[in-house]
Amino acid sequence: MNELTELLKTLHFKYVQEHLANLMEEARLHSLTYDAFLRRVLALEVEARKQAAHHNRRKAAHLPMSKTLDAFDFSFQPAVNERLVRELADLSFVRTHSNVVFLGPPGVGKTHLALSLAESALNAGYSVLFSTLRELAQDLEMASQQHALPSRLRRYITPHVLVIDEIGYASLSALQANQLFELIRERYEQGSTILTSNTSFAQWGKLMNDEVLATALLDRLLHHAEVLTINGKSYRMKDRQPRQPRKETQPEE
Repeated sequence: MNELTELLKTLHFKYVQEHLANLMEEARLHSLTYDAFLRRVLALEVEARKQAAHHNRRKAAHLPMSKTLDAFDFSFQPAVNERLVRELADLSFVRTHSNVVFLGPPGVGKTHLALSLAESALNAGYSVLFSTLRELAQDLEMASQQHALPSRLRRYITPHVLVIDEIGYASLSALQANQLFELIRERYEQGSTILTSNTSFAQWGKLMNDEVLATALLDRLLHHAEVLTINGKSYRMKDRQPRQPRKETQPEE
């Protein structure tokens, strides 16, 4: 038994090593043939590695919550092209290194849809990273001050899918705008970026305090991109019950 354990350790069969006693007992109880036992051993290791890899990808993605398309009420938001969204969930945009942009006012479901696509990518084995624009800009700015910008940029360049949420809630400094442009330039035709924004593209020059830089960024971002504009009601108000008017009490006679 000790020899088997050492062999499994050398082969890095961590999960088989952990369940070796149970596997051998199962083989004895069911009189498994050699090939059946070997398949059982290899299948356990492969499946356990897949689950561990998925867990690690999900942890690294930093998704704020889990969202799915099945939980999205397309009937409440008829402006959303459901067919196109479901096609995007097949992840052809990831395979072609294309981008997806959700535009619309707050509360219409942009982040929900972005997270749903990110969830599909994770389940398909792709690496994902989620960040709001504010967090991303502050992170890169701090890395620049610490002379660690190249390594920090790689954190955002490397994932197959990068989600940048809440574009438009705050303006960027000149340094932050240039760092965002550098990130989008490095990801151009190398990875897929999903963005949500409550401002139109015409306002991105003001957001970045530089019309020329914004134009250059959008040129790369939109070259291979699907843009979905959502004009509808806020989900946050969907289940809110209207307040009933208070009945006035009549004075007693």
